[in-house]
Order: sequence, then structure tokens, then C-alpha cells
Amino acid sequence: MTQEVITVRSATFDDLDTIAAFNQAMALETENKTLDPHVATAGVKAGLTDPGKCMFFVAEVAGTVAGQAMITTEWSDWHNGFFWWIQSVYVEIAYRRRGVFRKLYDYIHDMARGRHDVCGLRLYVHRDNKQALNAYREIGMTLTDYLLCEEEWAAGS
Repeated sequence: MTQEVITVRSATFDDLDTIAAFNQAMALETENKTLDPHVATAGVKAGLTDPGKCMFFVAEVAGTVAGQAMITTEWSDWHNGFFWWIQSVYVEIAYRRRGVFRKLYDYIHDMARGRHDVCGLRLYVHRDNKQALNAYREIGMTLTDYLLCEEEWAAGS
């Protein structure tokens, strides 16, 4: 049996529509939320335009984008380093359970470990997303004692 080749790379503007579509699919699937396609596309475009906002990575199988992840940073004065937050994780349904997320995670993990200013990786996951929780546990991540609190509104309002 031939092992499927999965490659990970930094996203480019050519990936804009795919990432925006994946974000919309993820929101609907995991939280039953419908994202405004114009806002979703503008958000990805802003991230691709300004590396200070985030970094997008995509995983490809035979030249097809099969998954994605986005990294944002949080400065920790307690650790004198940045936590990299893994966000907007999505793997196309046809490519799940084939190592796509693992490849993305390993790529991001190795990149973060290679930097002197990064002190760890974090992510948040919806409490009902059992499939994602299992995947994160399988790669060695653990649940923390922290709960997430937020106040949300539309940007610019």
C-alpha cells in the first residue's frame, strides 16, 4: 500500500477562496453558525495581507488543498514568550482520518519549537466537538483548567 503524500505550506492569495469556504463550512458544521461570505472572505484577505494578524497554513494531497490552520499569537508575560494559538482548523470531509491535521500540527509544532520566542501551542474547541477533542488528545494536547469568556460584536459597529 502506498502512503499518501501530504504536504504543508504557507497559504497564498491563491488559497483565499478555499480558506474562506473552509471557514464557512467549519462554522456551520461545528457550531451551526452561518458566516457572512463577504465578511469571511474579507477576514481571510486581511490575514493574508498582514502577517502581523495571523499566519495561514494549508495541507495538500496530490495538489488539492485538503485542510487548513491559522496561527495567531498571544504574548505571555508569565512565560516571557508567545503562545501560538491554532485556529480555523478545518479538514475537508473526504480527507479526514488520513493524517491531514496531524501533518498540519506537526509542521506548526516544529516551526514553533524552532523559535526562541514561542513558549507553547494553544487552541480552543467547542465543548460538543467530540471528534476534534479526540484528535487533539491523540496528538498529545491536554485540556486546561481555563474557561473562555467573551463579549462579541460585529467589527466596526
